[in-house]
Amino acid sequence: MTALREYERLECSGLWRANADAQRRDVLVNFGNATLVISDSAGRPLTHWSLPAVIRQNAGKLPAIFTPGADADETIEIDDETMIDAIEKVLKSVAKSRPTPGKLRHAMTIGLLATTALLAVFWLPNALTRQTMSVVPISKRAEIGAVVLGHVQRLTGPRCRNQDGTAALETLRKRLFGANADGQIIVLPQLAQGAVALPGGIILLDRRVIENADDPAVPAGYMVAAAKDRELTDPLAAILKSVGLRQTLGLLTTGDLPAAALQEYARTVTEADPAFPSDADLIDAFDGAQIPTGPFAYARDASGQRTRVLIANDPFAERDEPEILDDANWVRLQGICIS
Repeated sequence: MTALREYERLECSGLWRANADAQRRDVLVNFGNATLVISDSAGRPLTHWSLPAVIRQNAGKLPAIFTPGADADETIEIDDETMIDAIEKVLKSVAKSRPTPGKLRHAMTIGLLATTALLAVFWLPNALTRQTMSVVPISKRAEIGAVVLGHVQRLTGPRCRNQDGTAALETLRKRLFGANADGQIIVLPQLAQGAVALPGGIILLDRRVIENADDPAVPAGYMVAAAKDRELTDPLAAILKSVGLRQTLGLLTTGDLPAAALQEYARTVTEADPAFPSDADLIDAFDGAQIPTGPFAYARDASGQRTRVLIANDPFAERDEPEILDDANWVRLQGICIS
């Protein structure tokens, strides 16, 4: 530290005692840069005291008695008021700079609360969601998906059930995902997203994706895109994000989600804007399913501007893909919503 500049040349006399058994002797006291320098009458330094460590033993009395520390028995008696004021100013300045226990506890409490709040906001929801998804069984996922589907149909109208069209749709599903693949495709009268995956292996498909297409590669593309999205992001995670932390905790502890929360999520399913995996993920998924990306890309954007990456990287642009659906089944599929 630096002592007060106004006192940097301050000097006075005093009575110094080296220890409790020593005789007091006359000395000179110099107010130094960071110390009190105690010298004999000839100016030879006898000791240096650190100013921040100095303690006054008899506050408010004269002569003032100082020691170099709490455990020291060395003392100096000073009756020069200017010197006493200088030392006192230094001691007050040091006292103000020391954190008080109360302030420290207050700061620590605020820090703990802030840390807890940050954990609650940023870490706890994700951790709770991950834990919940890891323990929800397949049967419960299927139940949640079925409940959401029921609420969705109340908003969009009932699923399309033409028998021949349903059989053709099942043929297409097996072509894309394999004969032993679980899950089901549900065609709805209207769905803004085009296709979306629900828990339990359910994929919802908008009828217009089928009826407005000239090629079965278009609905096939929407189905594969929804399946890829399901692979990348668990559909249950979207539901838990929508219903909130409290309901997520309820699912973890009781195994149930309120019907009202699932009904509200169903509304978001019907109103949400279309969302798809990245182009790279889509190209990989389409290649794996042995279908072209071009028809799907132009169905999403007739100009091809927003989907030019999918068009330029069509895995079947220069080779024929395996048959997606024969003509008879394609005609049947396009009539799936005809009663």
